[in-house]
Amino acid sequence: MDIKEKIKKFLMAKKRATATEMARHFGFTRQYASQILRLMTNANEIVKFGSTRSAFYVLPEFIDEIGPSAINNRFKNKNLKEHEVFDDLISKMPAFRNVLENVRDIVHYAFSEMLNNAIEHSCSKNIEVKMEISGGKIRFLVSDFGIGVFRNVMKQRHLKSELEAMQDLLKGKTTTDPKAHTGEGIFFTSKAVDRFILESFGYQMVIDNIIPDVFFQKKKQTNRGTSVIFTIALNSDHHLNKIFESFQSRPNSYAFDKTEIHVRLFTMGAIYVSRSQARRILAGLEKFKKIILDFNHVPTIGQAFADEIFRVFQSRHPDISIKPINMNETVEFMIKRAEGLKK
Repeated sequence: MDIKEKIKKFLMAKKRATATEMARHFGFTRQYASQILRLMTNANEIVKFGSTRSAFYVLPEFIDEIGPSAINNRFKNKNLKEHEVFDDLISKMPAFRNVLENVRDIVHYAFSEMLNNAIEHSCSKNIEVKMEISGGKIRFLVSDFGIGVFRNVMKQRHLKSELEAMQDLLKGKTTTDPKAHTGEGIFFTSKAVDRFILESFGYQMVIDNIIPDVFFQKKKQTNRGTSVIFTIALNSDHHLNKIFESFQSRPNSYAFDKTEIHVRLFTMGAIYVSRSQARRILAGLEKFKKIILDFNHVPTIGQAFADEIFRVFQSRHPDISIKPINMNETVEFMIKRAEGLKK
């Protein structure tokens, strides 16, 4: 029997084996075993996972059965590189090889962005990452033990509360280091995955794109630092390029210049009447070319509120398009009245 067939038969029985195990079993050197295994891997007859002496080999038909369903690692935040961490994780998770390309792209982007944030902004000595594939979903967790994302945004942008920090993060282009970062990572990750959770010192922002809805929550248990959890279905039909395109004011402009604001998240139950409330919503939006204001679940707005957005701000920024959506009759009346006053 040909040596390659013997190796296949051996892997059929063992499911997985290292080069050392096969060399010992067949009685030849590890160097010779590695040479044969390399040829078989290049010919797609077997699949290699891992690197160096910890690498193991499986038959293609056993990929889904091999390896753990979850991996949890802790790293020192020193010379840590997100692409190396990601490559190491997926090399130990054979099931990831069969993930659809569009889902792989989203997971790679989201994980890299969230880990990079932890590496560069958290001031944490250690970072934990977890990857899990189960129930038809991929779930990632990135946790640090640093200053906290909401507190950091509050400090850098001179905000009054964690709630205001969450509101600003939802707008996009919010960063504590504008010279080095665009502030797009959290925004696009939260749009691309099925469920996105950002938690820090007891405050939690949940973006559920399946419902879809957004939640701000205060938890009793307070953990130091920041945790990011995101989940996406293995059969998701989302495409990263489509997500990017949906936030371009003009097709093929390759610019992140469009955003969508959920107005109800800016007062948490209060009445929308004052200019200060409107200015809070508008803060930072001069960076965009198109602004969509979603008035879903907003029962009414005041004259001053509407005037500040649709006359004052619009007059100062005539090149910015503001499009209100999901208005009831009362809200629509106040908006049209404000728009009429600028003419």
